[in-house]
Formats: sequence, structure tokens, C-alpha cells
Amino acid sequence: MSAPARPVVRPFEDGDRPAIERMAAEVVRDGTVFPFEDVEGVLGYWFGPATRVFVACVDGDVAGSYVLKPNHPGRGAHVCNAGYMVAENRRGHGVGAALGRHSLDAARELGYRAMQFNQVVVTNTAAVALWKRLGFRILAEVPAAFRHPRLGLVGHYVMFREL
Repeated sequence: MSAPARPVVRPFEDGDRPAIERMAAEVVRDGTVFPFEDVEGVLGYWFGPATRVFVACVDGDVAGSYVLKPNHPGRGAHVCNAGYMVAENRRGHGVGAALGRHSLDAARELGYRAMQFNQVVVTNTAAVALWKRLGFRILAEVPAAFRHPRLGLVGHYVMFREL
């Protein structure tokens, strides 16, 4: 049995949109990691102004995506923000890590000085562990700031790292 193919991360192309829409529907249905309650909210964030969108492909199929954008305008635009989605059937196979590493490199190339995540749900332990491995630190925990569909109100972290 051969090892699974490694994800290849590249810029978004128009033909990738259906896969991103499917992933957006998965994260909305799951309800445990994004604040958005509908697919349109996710897509508005993903394809909003000043965003750069990338996808991770495994064996030619889109397995994940991330978006990179300024966290704030003007005098705060040197700090970027990013969001990540991995297809349900590709989770736990290194796609998120490949997206995370690529996003740090892309952010540096685009001239950002730091990356900040505004809302990493505390119960999303896989993401918290990944971001810590990639050098992020928790700046704060905002208590009861996320309505988890099964656990009720849970906190979220603000995470940060310099580039």
C-alpha cells in the first residue's frame, strides 16, 4: 500500500469554487469551528475584498482551502488574518498543516509582518495544537464567545505569531 499523496497548495482558480462551496456547507452543518450560520456567510468571508484564496489539492481534487487578508485596514494592514477549511474526507491527513505552512510563507511574500487569528474555538483542539506547532501563541481567551451546537457557550482564543 502506497503512502497518501502529499497536498499541493496553489492559488484559487474559478473551477475550484464548487469544492469550496461544498467545504463551506460542511463547516456550516458541523457548526463547531466557524461563526457563520450559512454558506453565504462563509463565501462572503472567503471571497471578500482584499482576500487571497488558495487551495490544497490531493490527487487532483481540492481537499482544503485557506483565505489570507489584512486583519484590519490602514495602519493595521501589516497584520494578516487567515481562515482554513479542510474537506471532511481529508481531515487528519496533513492537509491543514500544508495549508498552514503555505499561508505563513505566502503572508511573508505578500509583506505581512504577523498573522492573527481572531477566533479559534477552544474546543477545536486539533486546530489549536496545529497553530501552536506552527509557532502561534494564545494572546487571550474570550469566554463564552462562541455558540457551540452541542456544548453551548464556549470560549475562543485570539492567536498570534510574528512572521
